[in-house]
Amino acid sequence: MRINFTFRHLEPSDGIKAYATEKIGRLQKFLRAPLTAEVIVGTERHLHQVDISVVCEGQRYAGTEESEDMYASIDMVLDKIDRQVRSKKDAATAKMRHAAESVHLGKRDA
Repeated sequence: MRINFTFRHLEPSDGIKAYATEKIGRLQKFLRAPLTAEVIVGTERHLHQVDISVVCEGQRYAGTEESEDMYASIDMVLDKIDRQVRSKKDAATAKMRHAAESVHLGKRDA
C-alpha cells in the first residue's frame, strides 16, 4: 500500500497522516491487490477539504469532502470511497453468480 500526501495551505501533520493511513488501510480487506492512494488535504477559509483517490487493479475510486473538522472530512470521503468499492464488488459478484447460474441451467436443459 502506497499513500502520497499533499498539504495545501496547511502544515503537514503526522496525526492527519496516521489517521488517513489507518482509514485507507481498512479498504485493503475489500481490495485484494496492493493499492495506491493520493490524499490531498487543505484549508480554504474555515473549511477543511480532503480529496482522496485510490487506484487498485486498474480501478479508480475517488471522493472529495469539506467540513469544519479535518477528521470528519476524512471520514466522510472514505465513506464515499467505501460505498464505491462495495458497489463494484457486489456488481462483480452478481455478474459471476448470473454467469454460473446460466451455465448451470444450460447443462440441465441439455
